[in-house]
Amino acid sequence: MSKEAIEKESSTSAVDEQLQELAVSEEHVLSHTEDEEEDEEHDSDNEPLPVEYPGTVLPDEHPEEIEADQDLTTGLDPDIDYIDLIHLKIGSLEDLHLERFQKLESLCLRQNLLPSITEIKSLPAETMEELDFYDNRINHISSSIKHLVNLKNLDFSFNKIKNIKNIETLTKLENLYFVQNKIKEIKNLETLTKLKNLELGGNKIEQIENLDALVNLEQLWLGKNKIHKFQNLSSLVNLRVLSIQSNRIVKIEGLDNLVNLEELYLSHNGIEKIENLEHNTKLSVLDVTSNKLTKLENLSHLSKLTDFWCSYNQISSFDEIAKELGKLPELDTVYFEGNPVQTQNQTAYRRKLKLNLGPSLAKIDATYIHN
Repeated sequence: MSKEAIEKESSTSAVDEQLQELAVSEEHVLSHTEDEEEDEEHDSDNEPLPVEYPGTVLPDEHPEEIEADQDLTTGLDPDIDYIDLIHLKIGSLEDLHLERFQKLESLCLRQNLLPSITEIKSLPAETMEELDFYDNRINHISSSIKHLVNLKNLDFSFNKIKNIKNIETLTKLENLYFVQNKIKEIKNLETLTKLKNLELGGNKIEQIENLDALVNLEQLWLGKNKIHKFQNLSSLVNLRVLSIQSNRIVKIEGLDNLVNLEELYLSHNGIEKIENLEHNTKLSVLDVTSNKLTKLENLSHLSKLTDFWCSYNQISSFDEIAKELGKLPELDTVYFEGNPVQTQNQTAYRRKLKLNLGPSLAKIDATYIHN
């Protein structure tokens, strides 16, 4: 390499480093507010900064024009009740001048670049029922939300939130979403007794806890966490849907009181036996895909079962399938792909299932049966 080329590369690297430092500094300023200080702990994951490769930036001959944040709401009627600003690279709530809209009921700001929600303090408490911040850069639930006591729907999915807090006053909430954040502990939900749907999938939760007061909860989504055991669910007597896929569950237990349970999703765990479902007679969907099952058992009493998903286990007996599922009157769909009953009987697999299961069967492994 020539001397001139080396000097040019060195110069380019120095400029890149300065730009990177400036970007990091700017992001820190934008995401920092006084009541967020306690959440600015070091992240145990030590997530690396994105890799930046030196190179020539080519000019965009057809740049996409996006309005400045302050212009996005300028032409809106002050009496409007719904504002929907999706995927517009909005980086500041302050610039939207939300204080103008004192009859607002719903605010949707999905897929933007918001680092903070402090400015929602200007939203009208009397009318606001829905807030949607799905897919932003929020790392803290500001205390500014506390006055919105009439909220029914709140979505913080796909952000960087570590702690559930400052929502204790939102006692009218019915739907609460925290999918794909950095939450480690279920807490501060005791006052939300009207909650019907709670979504906490894709976090770092290790234990099911602090849900005793949520007696009206109908759906609980806990997939893709680090949960080892079913526990502390006995008070959720109105629960209809429970999803705990992709965790570390090894045993089905603790579901005796969930007598209204209709859908149970247990895929991608380490379960070795189907058991302890004697009281869950309303089950219509049971998903045990990708576990460690070697035998079908304890299913014949589930007379309302319509869907049984059991792909990628070690089920090898058509006789067991007939015994446990053959007389279920509403069974419509089964999945046994990836089990020995399928891999060792590929040509006769579908025919044997049809012979061993009842006349209600309509679909095998996502393919409809053609009579």
